[in-house]
Amino acid sequence: MIVFRSLSGISKFLYKPANIQSVRPFVSSLEHVLDLSGVFPPIPTPFTDKEDIDWTSLKENLKKWEQIDFRGYVVQGSNGEYVLLSHKERVDMVSFVRKNTGVDKLIIAGSACEGTRETLELTNKMADVGADVALIATPSFFKNKMNTNAMIQHYTMIANHSSIPILLYNVPSNTGIDFPLDAIFELAKHPNIYGLKDSGGNIANIAHVKQMTKHENFQIIAGSASFLMPAMQIGAVGGICALANVLGKECCDLYSSILAGKFEEARDLQLALIAPNQAVTRKYNVPGLKYAMDMAGFYGGPCRLPLTKLSNAEAKDVEDSFLGFL
Repeated sequence: MIVFRSLSGISKFLYKPANIQSVRPFVSSLEHVLDLSGVFPPIPTPFTDKEDIDWTSLKENLKKWEQIDFRGYVVQGSNGEYVLLSHKERVDMVSFVRKNTGVDKLIIAGSACEGTRETLELTNKMADVGADVALIATPSFFKNKMNTNAMIQHYTMIANHSSIPILLYNVPSNTGIDFPLDAIFELAKHPNIYGLKDSGGNIANIAHVKQMTKHENFQIIAGSASFLMPAMQIGAVGGICALANVLGKECCDLYSSILAGKFEEARDLQLALIAPNQAVTRKYNVPGLKYAMDMAGFYGGPCRLPLTKLSNAEAKDVEDSFLGFL
């Protein structure tokens, strides 16, 4: 079944008509389109020392994040360590965040699995518990077979039968696959595929996608605070930024300055955020992010194995990267 871009089509319970809910404020009643603009933190999954999900700490983190002008939250993205969680845990995370955040907040759920059928099943389970959009990274185990045709078939099958809109996810640093541009151009035509989160950081590619999809209702979201400004200047509508978990106000200030045309102010803040952003992404990834969250008064805590905590030297580097902010 294809889910069409209409007010009824974006209801998370479309495939169960009796359960259709009213449309939330992030949907334009005039244009009948989903608005993905703004800043979203891809929230980490907090664990106890025994590697169980720490629901109490998650609730405390959410209380603090709710004081920041976020557009919503990404739950079970890369920073949520989703590949290390069971399907039940992933669904439970989405359910918990939905219940503990405002109705005006958009919940983007990471539902990627290696198999198409498995991804679709998890997507609809997440929709059942409150996800508004599904963020789906490229399958990557069979890398040499993940060509343009495979990507088009994979995402088309999911989008045809998903009860919520789909957001493509390009994250080559984790998957080892750069989403084929030809596949993106074709998938952008699908009525239930609303955009792309690009974490690759190739501004030329982002510009190419923007140009080739300009006649579609297809939105681009920067996947890192390190290139939020240049991405927005060529048409991205916002950012899903790991750094926002720690420096949420600063990321939102950057976004607002760009929208307001305060480019000198935005440029200075963009440059200042490069070092802390690299510390919690490319350099130290989730362990670095969780350490920085602990520094900032959030609960970061441990990761699940095989991710290990930072060495003393790495921790010192993270601390130095946040000088002037924390």
